[in-house]
Amino acid sequence: MQWLKTKTIEQALADSDEPGRQLQRTLGVFDLMILGLAVAVGAGIFSVGARAAGSFAGPAVIFSFILAAATCALAIMCYAEFASTVPVTGSAYTYTYLTLGEGLAWIIGWNLLLEMISAAAVLAKYWGIYLAAVFSTAGIDIPQTIQIAGFGLNWGPFFIVAVFTALLIAGTQISAKVNNVFTVIKLVITVFVIVVGFTYMNTDNFTPFVPQSQPPVVAHGVTGDVWGQPMLAWLFGAAPSQYGWLGVISGASLVFFAFLGFDVVATSAEEVKDPQRTLPRGILGGLALVTVLYILVTLALTGMVPYTELAKAENPSLATAFIAVGAGWAAQVISVGVLIGMTTVVMVLLMGSSRVLLALCRDGLLPRSWGVTSVKRKTPVRLQLAVGVIVAVLAGFTKVELLEEMINIGTLSAFVLVSIGVLVLRKKRPESSTGYRVPFMPVLPVLSALLCFYLMLNLTTLTWLRFLGWMALGAVIYMAYGMRHSRLAQAYKK
Repeated sequence: MQWLKTKTIEQALADSDEPGRQLQRTLGVFDLMILGLAVAVGAGIFSVGARAAGSFAGPAVIFSFILAAATCALAIMCYAEFASTVPVTGSAYTYTYLTLGEGLAWIIGWNLLLEMISAAAVLAKYWGIYLAAVFSTAGIDIPQTIQIAGFGLNWGPFFIVAVFTALLIAGTQISAKVNNVFTVIKLVITVFVIVVGFTYMNTDNFTPFVPQSQPPVVAHGVTGDVWGQPMLAWLFGAAPSQYGWLGVISGASLVFFAFLGFDVVATSAEEVKDPQRTLPRGILGGLALVTVLYILVTLALTGMVPYTELAKAENPSLATAFIAVGAGWAAQVISVGVLIGMTTVVMVLLMGSSRVLLALCRDGLLPRSWGVTSVKRKTPVRLQLAVGVIVAVLAGFTKVELLEEMINIGTLSAFVLVSIGVLVLRKKRPESSTGYRVPFMPVLPVLSALLCFYLMLNLTTLTWLRFLGWMALGAVIYMAYGMRHSRLAQAYKK
């Protein structure tokens, strides 16, 4: 059957050298670490931990971050083996194509597009909101929307998406240099937040460390109805609850959003110098730094104010904690940090989306005429423009923030299949892994797949319903177009 057919490593490498569809290798270890930091240390570090502490885990949100980081680390090990063995663009889509077949590869590519484009649009929209907030703290009021032909347009997202689309078209190396500067600035702000936050710490706020489980309060996405409770609780008929150790796990499913991006880094594999050595070091090094920063920020946050104060806030964040202890001036610095943080995240997500699309077009699952690169700059100009337009329209005209949890479930589904794919790769091609190899096979990949799927089951039933609908749409597109136009299918007909 066509959907079960796989590509070989040799085919994937040959496709990456096809004239007119090539990318240029310009990135080193430092660039990859900064790329991971750029996309992971974004708005999430300033807000998602506060929401998880207030609504799910209390001070034990630290365990939520550790569980999410450990799950991410296991999956990233699998990504690192694939990326160093087959250093081509496409990330989880390409790896699934090599091991589990074209049908699952298409679904994962479809899910990656959901993750990256939705995340870019959500963050671009919030970028516009925070831009207005930063101007407001300086006493300058600027309108967030302008009227065009009777429609209200959020101009901020259009601006940031247009700037970074132009930079990415200009070249990966140019955009990487701009990204490096912005990332260093936001890391300085993050360290500032940690240092100042520790000066306001009150250890009494850590008691109780794991708040007692209780019926949920309708706030911050926690509801008592069937749609707002975790899928796992609904499947087993458990009563909805908030806090306790189940709250810690639900918090891990939420804060996993803060670790998104390391799979995006893998999409740049084809633009990395000496990928067998560079990719594993860059991806795993970036993850280690991000984990340390998140744990320190979370300690500062939950030590400054009781988790009950965060639970009362409509949109809890680090700024909420600083205002509560009378350090409003620090909240202004945080607003600037959030703005800069989201700036780099938007750029990396725009880049990742176009690289996944390029891989899909190379393989004929989408029109091949879309997947060409510039002769001079070696960037996918058409695809980058298309991604920019889609993200700008979504962020400027729609309530795209309603799809936030879809970002998590799309990523986790990719992590599950990549973890399984490593097992298949070792069995089919044991000699192929010449770079990084996942240790303790097959235990770590199996554990990675189980943990990622478990976190998926702790997302809400409404998120699952939307996710299944998205996959059904993807299956229809594959059967209507991709299955017939696939280069692999054409090759088998000859």
